[in-house]
Amino acid sequence: MNFTYLLVDLGALSVPLLASFHPKIALYKKWQMLWPAILLATVPFVIWDSHFTQIGVWGFNPKYLTGIYFFHLPIEEILFFVCIPYACLFSYFCFRVYVGTDYRLKKENTITWIILAITVLLGVIFQDRLYTSWTAAGLTVFILLIKFVFKVKWLSLFYFSHMFLLIPFFIVNGILTGTGPDEPIVWYNNAENMGFRLLTIPFEDIFYGMLMLMLNTFLFEFLMSRYSVEKEESLKPLSVG
Repeated sequence: MNFTYLLVDLGALSVPLLASFHPKIALYKKWQMLWPAILLATVPFVIWDSHFTQIGVWGFNPKYLTGIYFFHLPIEEILFFVCIPYACLFSYFCFRVYVGTDYRLKKENTITWIILAITVLLGVIFQDRLYTSWTAAGLTVFILLIKFVFKVKWLSLFYFSHMFLLIPFFIVNGILTGTGPDEPIVWYNNAENMGFRLLTIPFEDIFYGMLMLMLNTFLFEFLMSRYSVEKEESLKPLSVG
């Protein structure tokens, strides 16, 4: 058995998990909202991932895997959708604690429209490339929903924290796509993407990762808001008569 991919997952999770017990952060107190959010967000991505694996959009090098599979995916790939979101939500929550939930970027709308312009353009130009078109369409639709339908208040905080998360993103994705190992742990069929890479990382991974983390953040914030409402309701005195 080879534990390379598993060690990447556990390495990404280990420090944030331990730091969750720091008294100034205390993310462990939010686990009743955090873990359901992560597990719910895992479902669509595992389905997407399994489908793309079966049709050859991407695949996995058995040289770096334990050999345990579920839903046509190595267990390490499924754990990726748990470990990486936890690490990223930990970072997001730290910013949430220290800068506050009312944090606003003056250029939030500009950033949103720039991302939408890029994703729409990529989706149109590369509509025959499955990875590019699906990722572009998914991120476009989801941003439109959270910005103009749900009108979330945490989008600025997400953009701000995500800027810092790009550094570990490049490290982890770089390792998985072949920066360091003799061969890529995760390989991509270039006929189904733009063919443009940042070192060894497909350009689409930036938007795929943003979509994954945005969904996790949306569910986490939604569950926290529901919990806050229920807690307030439970503290209200019962009316008499």
